[in-house]
Amino acid sequence: MKFIQVKVTTKAKSEGVEEISPDMYRVRTIEAPEKGKANARVIELLSKHLNIPRYKIYLKSGHTSRDKIFVIED
Repeated sequence: MKFIQVKVTTKAKSEGVEEISPDMYRVRTIEAPEKGKANARVIELLSKHLNIPRYKIYLKSGHTSRDKIFVIED
């Protein structure tokens, strides 16, 4: 199990994942922070970037914050 910190920017013009350090990322998504849509999209983007299945990533804290902590299962 690994914890990563993610700073999320919602309603961005383009989507992307930037690795700041091995355990810290900056994620931009075009989704609005409504009803968990942005959180779901962040998980999809992280999954693609890290090349792991989506079901191995879940949000531990920061559900309504820009600063989030995700857990990645082994």
